[in-house]
Amino acid sequence: MSAPPLAATVRSLMPRAHDDLAELVALRTVVGLSPPDQFRRAARRIAALLTDAGLPEIRLLPADDGTETVYARRPGPPGAPSVVLYAHYDVVSAQDETAWRTPPFELTERDGRWYGRGSADCKGNVVMHLTALRALQDALPHEPFPELDVVVLADGSEEPGDGSLEKLLRAHPGLLAPDAVVVADTGNAAPGVPTVTTSLRGMAVAEITLSTLSRPLHSGQFGGPAPDALTALIRLLATLHDSRGTPRVPAPDTGRAAAYALPGDGAAYPEADFRADAGVLDGVDLIGVGTVADRLWTLPSVTVLAVQSPPLDDAVPALLPSAKALVSVRTPPGADVSAVHEELAGHLRERAPWGARLDIRRVTSGPSFRADTDGTAHAVMRDALRDAFGVPSREVGAGGSIAVCSAFSTLYPDAEIILCGVEDPPSNIHGVDESVSPAEIAALAHAEALFLRRLAAVRAEGGTDGAARTPSTGRQENR
Repeated sequence: MSAPPLAATVRSLMPRAHDDLAELVALRTVVGLSPPDQFRRAARRIAALLTDAGLPEIRLLPADDGTETVYARRPGPPGAPSVVLYAHYDVVSAQDETAWRTPPFELTERDGRWYGRGSADCKGNVVMHLTALRALQDALPHEPFPELDVVVLADGSEEPGDGSLEKLLRAHPGLLAPDAVVVADTGNAAPGVPTVTTSLRGMAVAEITLSTLSRPLHSGQFGGPAPDALTALIRLLATLHDSRGTPRVPAPDTGRAAAYALPGDGAAYPEADFRADAGVLDGVDLIGVGTVADRLWTLPSVTVLAVQSPPLDDAVPALLPSAKALVSVRTPPGADVSAVHEELAGHLRERAPWGARLDIRRVTSGPSFRADTDGTAHAVMRDALRDAFGVPSREVGAGGSIAVCSAFSTLYPDAEIILCGVEDPPSNIHGVDESVSPAEIAALAHAEALFLRRLAAVRAEGGTDGAARTPSTGRQENR
């Protein structure tokens, strides 16, 4: 009796995927806030799940911040290609938990989606990898496991963007030797539209402190001639954009968008679709110039992430002696992030109002990324996505930054790096009511299982010219 098709096997595994995701979401692995015990419990639970999914070699690798990266491996036969499947299990803060419709650390099903912090970014991708591997495991002995050396990396410190994984991999130089890396930390352009991300912007984050007085002053007694630091800070931050909302840092470069044009249909993102995806209010203009895709994926953006000021319910009539803000610049693909930091600092120093004293501290630097999509692994993944989703895959850019992509490309320059994931526009990652569609988890797990099977077969046939093909085995592949 033959094994059921992979799609049916994946569907049968989805109740288990739900339970695993619920267990992981309940563990509060919030970067910078949660106690170490939550991270330890999550790492050990993921290690146990990966062992159960057929990866017998497990290591827990400590990072500088005390978290652990789970390394799980299923060795292949001698000479087999090596594939790394990456995702992370740390999450960002839920912020105001009362703003969520359901508790953020309880996986809740509503209207066909699963809600919870990390459900999409990125514990949903950990579960997707698990489901793909279980599907291949359950097909035994009727279908052999792909002749690949398979490694899963579940990272515990991705969200800070501080290069923790690169430091860890440099400390263990013989740990990986990948031919392909699947970084599951992005998502689809729309629900049900399989998408490979081909470029990422870099990131430069700085903390700025503006000081004008030696102490707080009564705003009635001294207000007028005495400069208030918060007012000065507001004026300074306003210089980061022109009247149309176009960033002034880095300096405008009219040729940059064309220089980093995306392949295929990736540059198309209709404004109406973007407005709906982003929840832009009726009557509110989009900012900047150029196509939506250019502004989102290949041009810089500047965001004031936070301003330190008295809360409204504790405000007093006083002038502040100093004020702080956190500023983020998303840099275009190919831009030198260090140079952008310098340009930001120079811009702010030149424009600090009223002679205010300015202090600037670099917080984070994340390099940009651009994938080479011409190789065998990308071709195999495109075909696998098409067959699993039933529609052709798309290639798009992404406005975010994922430092591990640069780490993989730097440390393993010959490896193909494929960016995909279970997120979609309704996921609202990093926001309130984050969610994931179980249909996206199932379809991507099916695609990844097909990808692993087909990559092993193509490599076995000597397909190294970048043109993937289904192996000529004389039988129909079990999909």
